[in-house]
Amino acid sequence: MMVGPGSGADGEPRAEPGAMARAEPGAMPGAEPGAMPGAMARAMARAEPGAMAARLTSAVRAHARELGFDMVGITHPEPSHHIPLLRRWLEEGFHGHMSYLAREDAVWRRGDLRGTMEEVRSVVVVAHGHYLEDPAGVPEERSRGVIARYARGRDYHKVVEGKLRGLLERIRREMECGVGGRAYVDTGPILERELGRRAGLGWFGKNTMLLHPRRGSYFFLGCLLLDVELEPDEPFAGEHCGTCARCLDACPTGALLGYDEAGAPVMDARRCISYLTIEHRGPIPAELRPLMGNRVFGCDICQEVCPFNVRFAEVSSEPAYAARGPGERPAGVEALPGEGGASSGTPGRRRVHPGTEAPSLVELMRMTREEWDVFSRGSAIRRSGYAGFKRNVAVAMGNWLAGLDEPPEEAVAVLRDAMADDSDLVREHAAWALDRA
Repeated sequence: MMVGPGSGADGEPRAEPGAMARAEPGAMPGAEPGAMPGAMARAMARAEPGAMAARLTSAVRAHARELGFDMVGITHPEPSHHIPLLRRWLEEGFHGHMSYLAREDAVWRRGDLRGTMEEVRSVVVVAHGHYLEDPAGVPEERSRGVIARYARGRDYHKVVEGKLRGLLERIRREMECGVGGRAYVDTGPILERELGRRAGLGWFGKNTMLLHPRRGSYFFLGCLLLDVELEPDEPFAGEHCGTCARCLDACPTGALLGYDEAGAPVMDARRCISYLTIEHRGPIPAELRPLMGNRVFGCDICQEVCPFNVRFAEVSSEPAYAARGPGERPAGVEALPGEGGASSGTPGRRRVHPGTEAPSLVELMRMTREEWDVFSRGSAIRRSGYAGFKRNVAVAMGNWLAGLDEPPEEAVAVLRDAMADDSDLVREHAAWALDRA
């Protein structure tokens, strides 16, 4: 198990209500441009069951590519073989305060997709790349905060879920009949990485990410559960990490524990920077704070050092994932009444936020709650909450100031202001940062 997008990764786990995309069965009007209305439905009606599944499978793959997904695989919804490993991980307490992972109903549903969608017959697993290059000087410039690549633009749940809904609509138009489906993007009791491996998209790396031998691991996973039969892909066989241990060696907090005796990668989430800056709601353990550097939301270190990412990672072509400059909103997010500013960064009545591409720690700490709302709206960053984010920034500031002979006056000033914050969490970490200075 791991923390991050698509769990996970790097993707963070999300509570089920409100985030799951439920699509009720029903015919969709219209047809694809240039296609004969009902051509797929009529052809499938005349064909043998195997030929029907093959034709629909081919159409699903083509539509997924047209919608911008980088990889698509298909698997059947057999019960998971990973539940004993999950239970052992939970018994060790490696999930920290993520109690929703340990709920018995959630564990049971992770073990059998029919507990989530009784009529499921096929699972389409898609991958959507999100790699972004770091700006010059990052992460070496300690006065600037590092936000994980996946969270610098639009909330990936919205982006991938929207594309999966579009895929379901296209499948319905192909069939010209009711097709039931549910879309999940890191939003429910689904073992996305296991489904991804079974669909042929990669193996479990030692960093717990799903790794593809020609794409690395910088991609989100989404799952579309369908009540129609599709042809499954061959599961990905073996693993390609071999004796490489770069991710284990690079993890500053020692969260990665390598493969266990069953060959499953193990992470102690309680020590993971992604968990500590996103899912963890309380004080960050004092002994871990100096190890976190200037990472204020999430962490990419175990992916940055992976040879498969070093060689094969390509910058995402999805505009919604692009990092935001000062004052910019995520792509597709409109300004609220009175919010001011434009997605181009035009200042409004409030101070312009510092953006997500190596933002100044001082400017991040200066943000008021109202400015935080503007900064985080439509972004995965909102997951940490205002107090949690300022806690993270205080830790990063403490690590920055500890390396200076003379701390900048503006940095000390914003930390002193934070000592008057309404949150005990913020005040305690601001005090720690001042002590480091």
